[in-house]
Amino acid sequence: MEAPRSPQTQPPMVAGEAIGRATRIGIAANFALAVLKLGAGVAGESQAVVADGVEALLDVFTAALVYAGARLWTRPPDESHPHGHGRLETLFAVGIGLSLVLAAVGIGWRALATLQEPHAEPPGWIAAAAAFLSIAGKEALYRWTIAIGRRIRSVALVAAAWHYRSDALSSVPVLVAVSGAILLPSWTFLDHLGAFVVSVFILHAAFRITWPRLKELIDAGAPPEIRRRIQTLAAAQPGVLQVHGVRTRSIGTALQVDLHLVVDGALSVREGHAIAQGVEDRLVSEIEDVVDVTVHIEPPEEAQPVSGDFAVTPNAGGRR
Repeated sequence: MEAPRSPQTQPPMVAGEAIGRATRIGIAANFALAVLKLGAGVAGESQAVVADGVEALLDVFTAALVYAGARLWTRPPDESHPHGHGRLETLFAVGIGLSLVLAAVGIGWRALATLQEPHAEPPGWIAAAAAFLSIAGKEALYRWTIAIGRRIRSVALVAAAWHYRSDALSSVPVLVAVSGAILLPSWTFLDHLGAFVVSVFILHAAFRITWPRLKELIDAGAPPEIRRRIQTLAAAQPGVLQVHGVRTRSIGTALQVDLHLVVDGALSVREGHAIAQGVEDRLVSEIEDVVDVTVHIEPPEEAQPVSGDFAVTPNAGGRR
């Protein structure tokens, strides 16, 4: 009653080539911006811009991690991993998020610890110029990378893109703080505050990257609206009397579904299989993330009371 499908949503070679190209360009662009901001931050005596340069170096690390990991998680299913290697991508995304947390804590702590330390002189305009170029460059890199990540449904590449966006956003307060410290020399503390704001942006990006991936690792199910749609679509299949026991789990970007169908007990094995296959085809074709469906066929005496949020009426129903 089951015809498993691979959780790969793109052919491995296509996904691997797209990730490889995106990350190679990301590494080159981020390294250039990191060198620019670190050099300008040191030359312009700006702690905020130096912190921004450190974040750019983290983006180099992120892109390199994705590039290396893509060779692993884009491999097709094999005997040892019949459902594919999508969880490796989830682990890499979590690793990216945790690296952001560590960087944010370090930058924020240094900014607060040195808040009362006066600058020998205000930051230079070269530091402000570097922050402006970073905003433009990182926003362009974000838009290009996330478009590829969404097209090939790569959570790690999307995570890397959000890392770029966090860098672009964090450079805005850096530009404001550095410009303020230049225009108001007695307010050099603004530079330290700018570095602290950078750390807050990095923490926010880390949460957006890590929390959804952690839910995948603990086998959190799909949202209620997706489960409800699964049950409604399955119940609409001719021959289905009831749907219950719907369970879902994520493997990378793929969604696996397990459910029980109650059918007429007088049906032949062939007829029951046809109903199960129809439900599977319907779910895979109409719900984008669903790539693997396991259907359990049961006789009418196994029907469950129709109740709860996932009841389907009038002729079919179920519960989670």
